[in-house]
Amino acid sequence: MRVLIIEDNQDIALSVCDYLEAIGYTVDAAGDGVTGLHLAVTKDYDAIILDLSLPGIDGISLCRRLRQDAEKSAPILMLTARDSLENKLEGFESGANDYMAKPFSLKELAVRIRVLAEHTNYKNSKKLVVADLSMDINAHQVFRGDKYLNLNPMQFRLLRFLMQNPHRLIKREELEYEVWGDDPPDSDALRTHLSSLRQIIDKPFDRPLLHTIRGFGYKLSDKNAEA
Repeated sequence: MRVLIIEDNQDIALSVCDYLEAIGYTVDAAGDGVTGLHLAVTKDYDAIILDLSLPGIDGISLCRRLRQDAEKSAPILMLTARDSLENKLEGFESGANDYMAKPFSLKELAVRIRVLAEHTNYKNSKKLVVADLSMDINAHQVFRGDKYLNLNPMQFRLLRFLMQNPHRLIKREELEYEVWGDDPPDSDALRTHLSSLRQIIDKPFDRPLLHTIRGFGYKLSDKNAEA
């Protein structure tokens, strides 16, 4: 995995670089916002660790420029001594995916960026696979084993989101937002669509993949369906 750390504290940057390289990551480092922005725009990274207080360009502005101007989708973890709720919200609103306050555990940092990178790879992947269920996003084709599954656009959209988040409990509100945005229908439309989707992807097969976790949400998994 290739990681960029943008941090002006040389001791922190060196510690992070040494730790990540020791576990097999390839790491680039920048000590100011201008250099960090250049590296992030001109190279592809699986994750970016970004300090909030930087010379040249601050972390918030840099994050916004990566998301809005450069349209870079690499997950960004903000690393900063500012840990108030307001600072965190500002970071997330600028496009950050996660937030860690200094001082921090190097082991936890490594785990967090690995999870962020894996999740982003799932979302950006054109071929999604969960157990024997596969989806080709570009071709709009879904198979379970060697059997082609004919889905309508709504079913395809729901299944795509579920497959992009495998084995994770997804709340009803999250699914509704994915399909209808800020204007979900008043009726129980989501349950109806999920029921029809289950009839296609599960009913003809021996092992169910789409699970309802009552009172919590839904999960697409070939593992135990407990929340």
